Amino acid sequence: MDRVNRFHTKETWLWVRAEHVGAVLVLSTMAALHARELDWGRFAAAFVLIDLVGYVPGAIAFSRAGGRPISPVYHHLYNFTHNYLTAAVAVAVWAAAIGHCEWAMLALPIHLSGDRGIFGNTYKPVSLPFEPADPRGQ
Repeated sequence: MDRVNRFHTKETWLWVRAEHVGAVLVLSTMAALHARELDWGRFAAAFVLIDLVGYVPGAIAFSRAGGRPISPVYHHLYNFTHNYLTAAVAVAVWAAAIGHCEWAMLALPIHLSGDRGIFGNTYKPVSLPFEPADPRGQ
């Protein structure tokens, strides 16, 4: 619970997570219902690209830092790539580039809601370590 800001109680944080799990279920159902129309390669690329650009560099820097602070740029990059406004712009640009919106772009909100609902990940404040401390002290 220490990762949750002071405005959430345990109960409200569970509601936030449940809401995102619900979104994952609805969006995944939509993808499954349109599986034949969905370009799975593009879906996978869109799904993975968020973490390749926004999470992996920060995770590597955090690991290499050995407990020392890392550059705030990694937090900002994560927050930029893991937000719905950026995802909406990416989908709009993609739709404009190909002339229509395609089902594969459901990967973006599925990824974001999965991070929030399943893993409890939200934005990464620069004032906190890039990765949360292990509550067991390990």
